[in-house]
Amino acid sequence: MTTAAPLTAVVTGASSGIGRATAARLAADGWRVLAVARRGDRLAHLASQTGCEVLEVDVTSDESVAALRARVDDLFGGRLNALVNIAGGALGVETVAEADLDKWQGMYDTNVLGAVRVTRELLPALRASERGDIVLLTSTAAQAAYEGGAGYNAAKAGEHMLADALRLELNGEPIRVIEVAPGMVRTEEFSLVRLGGDRAAADAVYDGVDRPLTAEDCADVIAYAVNAPHHVVLDLVTIRPLAQAANHKVARHRGL
Repeated sequence: MTTAAPLTAVVTGASSGIGRATAARLAADGWRVLAVARRGDRLAHLASQTGCEVLEVDVTSDESVAALRARVDDLFGGRLNALVNIAGGALGVETVAEADLDKWQGMYDTNVLGAVRVTRELLPALRASERGDIVLLTSTAAQAAYEGGAGYNAAKAGEHMLADALRLELNGEPIRVIEVAPGMVRTEEFSLVRLGGDRAAADAVYDGVDRPLTAEDCADVIAYAVNAPHHVVLDLVTIRPLAQAANHKVARHRGL
């Protein structure tokens, strides 16, 4: 009796947060995972804990992403079952009137163009598997604007439209396009990076909020989506903590 080969996945942004949790979860589920990010030391630690294959990749670089495709060819024989685009993030909370265009450019380069670059490069391997998934981690910031969020709103809305367009373009092919849009998630770096390393300001984002989402909560949803029978597509999943009714409506209890 033969055993089916494990499914294969590439997870970007895997050095921390949701990317790291997703790579670990898929590996625990029996997938062969190639976890990629820019920080090699963190990837090495992930590999030692989970058995994931790892590769340093900068999703804003054509050369780096071409090397990723070569590694997929070597590891998986040019067949890939899931690409999980998580690399991205937010930079700054300036108003439009005070916009730092370098930060806007950085958000667009990673969240939108990075996802396009990796998807374009790995699409032949997804097609070759005849059971492919493209997952895009967007945000509720793609669905509703808020003051100080315009740059991130715009970048994530762009990524949302990428998911919608891909779904239309790939209709009739055995490739699912899955968008997961989290609301408030507390990870070790998201708000800290966004707020320029100001730990007090980063902690204040979650002040009084009963159980913001965790990286593992998001990884659970992604794992459910890619492990579901392949005719079942979770086009768009919006997930929030119970305390958050909308981007601007969060229950805070100062005694927590």
